[in-house]
Formats: sequence, C-alpha cells, structure tokens
Amino acid sequence: MKTFGGKVLFLDRSDINTDEIIPAKYLTEISKEALKTHMIEDLKLEGFNPFSKDVSDAGVIVTRANFGCGSSREHAPWAFEVNGINVVIASGFARIFRQNMFNCGMLAIEVTESVIDKLFEHKDPKTGIKIDFQNNKLMITSKKGKETFDYHISEFDKALVKAGGWVEFADARY
Repeated sequence: MKTFGGKVLFLDRSDINTDEIIPAKYLTEISKEALKTHMIEDLKLEGFNPFSKDVSDAGVIVTRANFGCGSSREHAPWAFEVNGINVVIASGFARIFRQNMFNCGMLAIEVTESVIDKLFEHKDPKTGIKIDFQNNKLMITSKKGKETFDYHISEFDKALVKAGGWVEFADARY
C-alpha cells in the first residue's frame, strides 16, 4: 500500500471545481502523464502561482468546502495522482469527486470546518502532513509545532484505498 502525506499545498477557498483542477480542454488526453503540467493551471487565488515549486512539491492539499464540484470527470484526481498528490483534506467534497478519489486509491479526508481552520493556522512553505491510515489520524507539522487530528472514512472506502483503487479491488474479488 502506498504512503500518504507530504508537503502541504494550502488552497484557501471553497467551491474549487473540476475545471479549475484540470481545464476541460485537456479532457481529450488519454494518459494521466499528459495531464501533469496542466493541474490547477486555471485556479484563481490571490497570490497563487499554479506553476510554483510549492505546487510541484506538494503531496497533500488542504482546502475548504465543496471541493471538486462541477463535472464528474476522473481526470481531476488523475491530475493530482500524476503530480504526486494522493491526499485532499477539506470540510466537504462534491460526492462524485470524493468517490473518484477513493476509486483511484487516493484519500479524500473530510473534517470539520474548525479542524480545517486549525490546519490553516499551520500554513507555511514547509508544512507537512503525515497520514496514519490504519488509525485514521493525520499529523501536521509546521513552524507552529505539531498537532494530530482524527478523521473517518467508511470501511468500504478504506478497502478501496488499501487495494489501490476500484479496479484493483474488483480484480481481487470478482
């Protein structure tokens, strides 16, 4: 099973949609690798540069509510996966995006808004998050210090992630 965690990319906005995660003009691409350089290139946030080292070094995204709204494309999680991001932490997800993350063997961790606020208090260029997948804990480390938070995902979604995604899960069982 893969390791979850890494340097954090903080995206301080709600309602980031799949067109901002991977622009629709790239949906004709048939390989994940072709999506790599286009991840979040259309995302508009004050002071944010989608082509910065902060983005390219990230392994985890921390964001706000309704993340992944918009269309139901799998390309959005694929763009994260090919860039080494395998965890998104938010106070809410669009249902299909969330399930697409688990179907790809990635983590969509939903926590309360108060936990998201506490995670944003750790925002600095070197902040990291480690996921203790077996015990449903996330540990954030920054200049501010260290904190640990509990999270919950369903046993089915946990099984999808353990298997490496839906295809691997189905292959092992059917």
